[in-house]
Amino acid sequence: MKKILFLMAVSTSMASLGQNQKQTPITYPTTAKGQTVDVYFDTKVGDPYRWLEDDKSAETAAWVKEENKVTYDYLSQIPFRGALKARLEKLWNYEKISAPFKEGNFIYYYKNNGLQNQAVLYRKDAKGKEEVFLDPNTFSKLGTTSLGGLDFSKDGSKVAYSISEGGSDWRKVILMDVNNFKKLEDTLVDIKFSGVSWKGNEGFYYSSYDKPKGSELSAKTDQHKLYYHKLGTAQKDDQVIFGADQKRRYVGGGVTEDNHYLVITAANSTYGNELYIQDLTKPNSPIITIVDNFNSDNNIIENEGGKLFIETDLNAPNKRIVSVDISNPKPENWKDVIPETENVLTPSTGAGYFFANYMKDAVSIVKQYDYSGKLVREIQLPGLGTATGFGSKKDEKTLYYSFTNYITPGTIYSFEPKAGKSAVYAQPKVDFKSEDYVSTQVFYTSKDGTKVPMIITHKKGLKLDGNNPTILYGYGGFNISLTPSFSVSNAVWMENGGIYAVANLRGGGEYGKKWHDAGIKTQKQNVFDDFIAAAEYLIAQKYTSSSFLAIRGGSNGGLLVGAAMTQRPDLMKVALPAVGVMDMLRYHTFTSGAGWAFDYGTSADSKEMFEYLKSYSPVQNVKTGVQYPATLVTTGDHDDRVVPAHSFKFAAELQEKQTGTNPVLIRIDINAGHGAGKSLAATIQEICDIQAFTLYNMGFTTLSTINNP
Repeated sequence: MKKILFLMAVSTSMASLGQNQKQTPITYPTTAKGQTVDVYFDTKVGDPYRWLEDDKSAETAAWVKEENKVTYDYLSQIPFRGALKARLEKLWNYEKISAPFKEGNFIYYYKNNGLQNQAVLYRKDAKGKEEVFLDPNTFSKLGTTSLGGLDFSKDGSKVAYSISEGGSDWRKVILMDVNNFKKLEDTLVDIKFSGVSWKGNEGFYYSSYDKPKGSELSAKTDQHKLYYHKLGTAQKDDQVIFGADQKRRYVGGGVTEDNHYLVITAANSTYGNELYIQDLTKPNSPIITIVDNFNSDNNIIENEGGKLFIETDLNAPNKRIVSVDISNPKPENWKDVIPETENVLTPSTGAGYFFANYMKDAVSIVKQYDYSGKLVREIQLPGLGTATGFGSKKDEKTLYYSFTNYITPGTIYSFEPKAGKSAVYAQPKVDFKSEDYVSTQVFYTSKDGTKVPMIITHKKGLKLDGNNPTILYGYGGFNISLTPSFSVSNAVWMENGGIYAVANLRGGGEYGKKWHDAGIKTQKQNVFDDFIAAAEYLIAQKYTSSSFLAIRGGSNGGLLVGAAMTQRPDLMKVALPAVGVMDMLRYHTFTSGAGWAFDYGTSADSKEMFEYLKSYSPVQNVKTGVQYPATLVTTGDHDDRVVPAHSFKFAAELQEKQTGTNPVLIRIDINAGHGAGKSLAATIQEICDIQAFTLYNMGFTTLSTINNP
């Protein structure tokens, strides 16, 4: 279908000069243009910056270095950048602690004393003696190696924990004796998109891909496999349990709490999975198929002996919990335990109960059920916001959950499931006066008449005069829901007079599968229309104006920003696309990108799909002679999920074609990935730079002028 007509021929061209609002000229690095042209269904599409896809080349490395120099030179001239960073650090400097969890003879919990780059895992013994168990801050000198996850053996005597280096999705797994901290055997390597799940104390399951040829950061990974590792054996001898004969892009395996069954999920995309189960109590038992297609999402969340409880959206777009006997587990035998409702369900299990977390207009409602499906009670939450947690082992007597919203720092509560009583377990001491702020949910009308919710947060008493600096944030994809949560960065933004607005766009999961499906493939433009309509609402209601509006999003949300700013460059003053999927014609050729096809479709699917993708793909829709908003593209050089070439090519196109004085810059974190595991110091600096760039390009020269521009 597609063939390359010309190899890249390097040529030089000077990108157009830009200016900030003080008319200080910016000389962008010279970005060589190649002559690569692809053919899609008889349509030729040029790709002059294809060479930037080679993350191993010296030329790409040199370009990154030059672009960063221009960006940091610009940022260093912003007069209030230092004050902004100091305030972020001060506000972030509070103790953060997680809910505790019991493994073997110890109680474990994470804690950060304030400005540590990574949270530290502590534990207490039966006498209450506290000690550090794992300190990720010691994993590397620069804080670029993070703890990816950990899982304890059945009796809690052993732990397998994963580490990520430089933000990569490729992980290493280290095994350790919890009593003497001794490493048990050689480190396992080249593990990706995987947890660890123990079978008793003798071994564990994990998933990975064969290491790709070429760059491990960008080469395509397409066949995921589930392995079993037996302690004391070499990784090369690990047994493939699933995926050798069945080619699947995503495979996961987990052992039930009673150690009776191995549950296997397999998928080719980000929606829809097959479901399998294997009896671990019988040697060489077969893997039994429960669901043999990709038409629904299914997950076994609990079992009582041979009775399985499954979370599913099969014939239930908002999800339900069903039960079935393992002797005959096909969907036609499923029986409702907790039927579907009008609100989206996210369940958890703990202490022998189901906790049904329902999302109503992006806000949590939690109900407790017994295993027969009988309602025990609705949990009284502290207010309107997001509640998460309630998960634990069956024999626990106390559970924990957290509650937060845009003006309430996350507080952990203990919960007694028998009595239904909640109590504050850990409340952070943040230098932020929640009572001075207000969050309001509104419903605005999108282009096609659809009502879309948005939560707008700001200081009380704000004047609606159109002069308020505003960040509009969105995502709109992959069935992911944006629910209220506190953020130090947003708190500082609002302290300085800013408005923070979050739109719950189609493509997300706020209203279930129908809401998701309304924003995928040839319906993707609905997402962009929803976002644009949110901006128009904020302007029409005089929260802000085009001179004081910034749009922000990351990953799929970076695509959202890229599409919105190329379709409506007049609508916003600043655009902040982060780690975005910007080349929609080629996204599926990198790493695991082909798995996103359920949401996007691919340029190889059909002429119609190619033309639709091309119509909004940010890289292909930057036009000469257009004044685009001031733009700060952000990415990481080790992002192996959305490879940085997306952002590189988009920035190069913008710098070449930008008209007017608005700056177009790209900020590339070194030894950083898609975002997970980034050190706190790097996170604070990035947020500082984004907010400083945003306010400066809205015309502010000091933080004190924000309310009086």
